[in-house]
Amino acid sequence: MSEVAIGQAVPEFELPATGDQSIRLSELRGRRVVLYFYPKDSTPGCTKEGQAFRDLHGKFERAGAVILGVSRDGLKSHENFKAKQEFPFDLLSDKEEALCTLFDVIKEKTLYGKKVMGIERSTFLIDEEGVLRAEWRKVKVDGHAEAVLAALKAL
Repeated sequence: MSEVAIGQAVPEFELPATGDQSIRLSELRGRRVVLYFYPKDSTPGCTKEGQAFRDLHGKFERAGAVILGVSRDGLKSHENFKAKQEFPFDLLSDKEEALCTLFDVIKEKTLYGKKVMGIERSTFLIDEEGVLRAEWRKVKVDGHAEAVLAALKAL
């Protein structure tokens, strides 16, 4: 069960991120936050999703938003993924699944015929005051970044 709900403040979180930093939600007050959860660095769908956010990054910035990608991968994997894809935004490492649990994105999935627990591709839009304004679950990559940008502009 998710601990976050639309219209409610998102609890404080802090995670290690690319660029040898730690990112806290409270430090992002005054900016809108696009928090997108993806299953694994350098996989086809996750690469395509990251590239879509990368390609629209300027428009997100002009709308006052910071984009943050989140997966359970470690920082070394994140740094390589970010560099190879030239992502202008940071990736957060949630190895302990604390943020994934907070947003209830760990789901049972079938991978090669086996049941595994993994991240369900999901995106959350947090406003300048730290309040959750929109969420997308079971995301299909095509057109998703554009839909998030449209929702951001409508805030």
